[in-house]
Amino acid sequence: MCGIVGAIAERPVAGILLEGLRRLEYRGYDSAGVALLEQDHIHRLRRIGKVKALADACEQTSMPGRLGIAHTRWATHGKPSEANAHPHMSGERLAVVHNGIIENFEPLKQELQQQGYSFSSETDTEVVAHLIDSAMQSGATVQQALQQTLTRLEGAFALGVIHADQPDQLLTARKGSPLVIGVGIGENFIASDQLALLPVTDRFMFLEDGDIAILKADSIQVLNDAGQPVERAISTYEHGQGSAEKGSFRHFMLKEIYEQPAVMQAVLEGRVASGHLLEQAFGSEAAAVFDQVKQVQIVACGTSFHAGMVAKYWIEELVGIPCMVEVASEFRYRPVVLPQGTLLLTLSQSGETADTLAALREVKERVLATLAICNVPGSSLVRESDLSLMTNAGPEIGVASTKAFTSQLVALMLTTIALGRRHGLEKQKESELIAALQQLPALLEQLLALDGPIEAMSAHFAEKHHALFLGRNSLYPVAMEGALKLKEISYIHAEAYPAGELKHGPLALVDKEMPVIAVAPRNGMLDKLKANLQEVKARGGELFVFAGCEESIQPQEGMHVIHLPAMPSVLDPIAFTLPLQLLSYHVAVLKGTDVDQPRNLAKSVTVE
Repeated sequence: MCGIVGAIAERPVAGILLEGLRRLEYRGYDSAGVALLEQDHIHRLRRIGKVKALADACEQTSMPGRLGIAHTRWATHGKPSEANAHPHMSGERLAVVHNGIIENFEPLKQELQQQGYSFSSETDTEVVAHLIDSAMQSGATVQQALQQTLTRLEGAFALGVIHADQPDQLLTARKGSPLVIGVGIGENFIASDQLALLPVTDRFMFLEDGDIAILKADSIQVLNDAGQPVERAISTYEHGQGSAEKGSFRHFMLKEIYEQPAVMQAVLEGRVASGHLLEQAFGSEAAAVFDQVKQVQIVACGTSFHAGMVAKYWIEELVGIPCMVEVASEFRYRPVVLPQGTLLLTLSQSGETADTLAALREVKERVLATLAICNVPGSSLVRESDLSLMTNAGPEIGVASTKAFTSQLVALMLTTIALGRRHGLEKQKESELIAALQQLPALLEQLLALDGPIEAMSAHFAEKHHALFLGRNSLYPVAMEGALKLKEISYIHAEAYPAGELKHGPLALVDKEMPVIAVAPRNGMLDKLKANLQEVKARGGELFVFAGCEESIQPQEGMHVIHLPAMPSVLDPIAFTLPLQLLSYHVAVLKGTDVDQPRNLAKSVTVE
């Protein structure tokens, strides 16, 4: 979603701000802007479209300011336009950038209009700027005015504020939206994401909800929601700057697909030893919590929801306790029945997914405990959960999730093992599962060797407009994930069904123009899946099958088959995901779409 960058330094900061915005482009946006304090006035530039348009405009003017804020906007209130782009100002001396949604902006706007303020945009953010100015007109300092304003805002926000009256201060605040402080030497920064600041620092401070921070070039002061000074820990970024570069790859998505063997190893590091799971990886209280779990409720969105669906099969088969999975945007808005002993398990790549966070906050007092599986250690989801397990996937820049999904699956299998110990999972079975997971890096390397045949297969989709994905058992969610990837980046309409549901409607769609993609591992459902494929073939449908081994399914007229290497069946959902990612990628390249930044989508969905 929206991206914030801010800086105060003993050197010009325009270049730092623009580079930060470029590094936030993966989040999705429709306009960009920057505001710099120059002498005693604020110079603002805004442009619709890419950051490059803003950078080109900046090159046409001198911008030597040492204090500034910048922003990439993804439209929520008001259409994409220069007038609606951030930063927003009140008068000529105050500028604000904002990520999130102010839910009560309409009554606040009416109140401000009655005070004589005029609005030049359709956004909720301009309310924040005028509220701060209004408080200052009554004698408050900038800091006091920001504190007073925060008490009046309802919703989620991360804010960056500069004022010409305080040329040595950059103010920031957060509630429900991500924001991090970058700690430098003789300079300090704010951003929505650590990636934005990696060129200038690798030391970061995470704010808690309700915090306000006053940044100067040589100091950082943090106040909590009660206005009391507090200390927030400074941590060092775990991943090298190269994680945010494409290197020799054409797209970030392809790079991240190829990173998965290493990511699988990273998820397991420090979590298993001698064929045994180390439960401390979930937190010091994990064992006591897991001892009491009688049911699991998984809540997630998008790709993470599909990972949760796979986990349901694992937990109910290997642990033998009920597991429910629900989309967070539905879960949070209905009366939820949570039996005694429920573990709430939330999944999010960013840890800032608005609906998932809201669901956690809604029910956390009514469950036994909460567990977050996430890729960002300092995220809101992790900080607000009782237990957590980091996926260690490293930065994922491509909007279409790849390594984040497979790393979540590994983390979910570790969770399944931890729960299974309490419900009859034998040590020998645990060792077998751990051994299977440890095969993943080598297995995924073998799967990447299929890139050439998969690229050749993708040519059949270049002129298609619809596709149907089929899977059974734990491979049905994998089919759903494959359909999501294809529609996200190639804009081909794609749906997924349990293969056994073909006769209940989807078969009516099958003809020579509707390619059907099937995932067919060699398991107890294989013969039934073969029968489903024959139903497609009999109606003239063209089949594209990823099969578990050579003797399971053979190519024939109208049926294209790529055989995967032999593998333990427990790895099927992870292994069969990678070929579907490659297929979607190559189809998107053929169709000429923006692979890493597909239209209308954002990487981190931090607003409802």
